[in-house]
Parts: sequence; C-alpha cells; structure tokens
Amino acid sequence: MNKRLLPGRLGNPGSTFLTDPRADPRIVAMLEAAGDLGDDIEPISVDSSYQACLDYCNAFEASAAQMHPLMESVMPSYDNVISSTETIKGVDGNDIKLYIHKPKNQDGPRPCIVHTHGGGMVLMTAADPGFVRWRNEIANAGLVVVGVEFRNGGGSLGDHPFPAGLNDCASALKWTHEHRESLNISSIVLSGESGGGNLSIATTLKAKREGWLDNIDGVYAMCPYISGAYANPPEQLVSLVENDGYTLDCVMMAAMVNVYDPEKAHGSNPLAWPLQASVDELAGLPPHIISVNELDPLRDEGLAFYRNLLKAGNSAVARTVHGTNHAGDLTFPDATPDIYAETLRSLCGFASSLQ
Repeated sequence: MNKRLLPGRLGNPGSTFLTDPRADPRIVAMLEAAGDLGDDIEPISVDSSYQACLDYCNAFEASAAQMHPLMESVMPSYDNVISSTETIKGVDGNDIKLYIHKPKNQDGPRPCIVHTHGGGMVLMTAADPGFVRWRNEIANAGLVVVGVEFRNGGGSLGDHPFPAGLNDCASALKWTHEHRESLNISSIVLSGESGGGNLSIATTLKAKREGWLDNIDGVYAMCPYISGAYANPPEQLVSLVENDGYTLDCVMMAAMVNVYDPEKAHGSNPLAWPLQASVDELAGLPPHIISVNELDPLRDEGLAFYRNLLKAGNSAVARTVHGTNHAGDLTFPDATPDIYAETLRSLCGFASSLQ
C-alpha cells in the first residue's frame, strides 16, 4: 500500500488535527482561533522526573483555567435544574465534595449519572465550567447527576497518586447507592470522559473485586484513557501513532502516567489501567457503552476494551464520533451543537434503558 494513503501521521508524520482532511471544520476553526493551549509551558520528555511531570501538569491545568471566564460567559441558564452540594467522608478519612444536579419538577424516580470528570486523573476539577455545563445538561434532560470531586494525582487537587482518586469515586458511588431513595433515582450509571472514563471503568472493576457490583447498573465511558502505555505505544494501538499530537500527545500522557503512578508499581494493575483487565476480571460486568473519537490518540484502546468486554460475554456497544479530536463531542457545545446533543441523547437514552 502507498504509505501516503494511510490516515493521519501514519501516512504523513507532519500531519496535525488542523490539517487532517477528516477533521470537523468547525472544530478546526475553534482550535485555530484559540491557538496552542500550553505552548508556553516548559516541555517534558518520557524520561522526565516525577517533579518535572508534576510541574508540567500543574502548569497545564493553570493554562487551561485561562479559558474558564469565556466558558462561563457563554454558559446557558438552567432554570429547570436544582443544584446543591454534599460533603461525604471517603474511605481514607478525607472529605469528598459531591455536586448534585436534579430536574426541578422531578415526577418519580429518574436514572442517575455518577460523573467522574476528565483530566487524566491528575488535572482539572469537578467545578470547572465545562463539567458544570455537562452535568446541568444531563439534569436538564431529566436525569439526576452526582459529580465527584475526587483527589487528583496533581494540579490544584493533588498530589494524591493512585489509588486516592479511585477510592473517592468508589465512596461516592456507594453513597449514591445508599441514598437511592432520598435522591429519588431508579438506576445508577457511572460515566466520565478521558481520565474520568478510566475511573468509571476502574470503579466498576473495584466493585466486582469487593462484592458491591450490584450498586452499578451501567457504565458509559467516553474516550477512556486506560492503557497507560504511552511511553512505548504498542503496535496494536495504532491511533497512538496515527493521531499523536492531535491536541493530545503521547509524551504528555506519559508524564501524566508518571504523576498518577510515580513509583511505576501499577502498570499491569487493571484498577489503574483497565485495559490490563483479563477476560475473567471483566466477566459479569454491567452493560457498557464505550464512546471514542475518530481523531483521538486514545481511540483504539477504547475499542480494544470494548472488544474485551464482548469476549467476556458482557453487553457492550461502541460508538465512534467522526471528525472529532479527544473529547471533541463534549468540548465545543456551541460550535458543534449537533454532536454535543447526540452524545447527550446517547448517554441519557442508555441510562433510561436500565431503569
């Protein structure tokens, strides 16, 4: 085959999301207008020290926060949503803040989404405006949402390496299950994007190991960050090469791995990296939807996990959102409202089907 016919950087090592003909032109325009996020941050390599990787993550989070005022200025009003917070105790004795969003005129039990936000388990917070908007959109569609402010490996909520954040997500899920009646919920679906997709799946694996899997009715993982294999991408995960640098790159992700697991002791632990789970460890899990983005370096690990779920005999569906970069169906709600709305319908429809 003529190498030039191969997609992305497989055919052209200089390809970028902005130049790839498969990219949604509306997203391209948004990224061109925004410029390169974090291009003023001290670069790192796969061999950088833990402290250098931690500094990089902290700087990247601070750089991303520069967009928050703009995101807040275009945030719709949600007059039909009631928002509140609850602080619970985690298994490690720490406080965990939960953001609860409910439809104002809730007429009977509704499905609940326990949302674990993105950021590679080392960045961002549940209070960031993009995540607040997503939770409000779900509640505005008639579902109950519990957003988890888990401890991060780095950033403003760090430094808490694995398994701190996972423990917090498990505590939040158990609390939600214990309060099904007072929350007026009919089913519980774990859902998150990127690192939050990892935590949604890992919480489910943890629940199976510990015997409380009946707390979880389903999992909807978006662009899950689950292999941990970014310093040396395995050849079967072709998208790590094909789409490397398409707003997310392997060097950055390797640095985030270093922050999440600084002792490098959990590379084969499926609770840290769910793609490592065996067929036996996956057997008997609740229904899953794995949603990936066509032009995301993480695309193929999400699809590989989906296939592993099928091998284990589980109910699983995969969807690919074409033309989008990493989490692109959630990141540009005003530029690509049709894509954003379709992902919202998919998530809400899945949760409603499990009542």
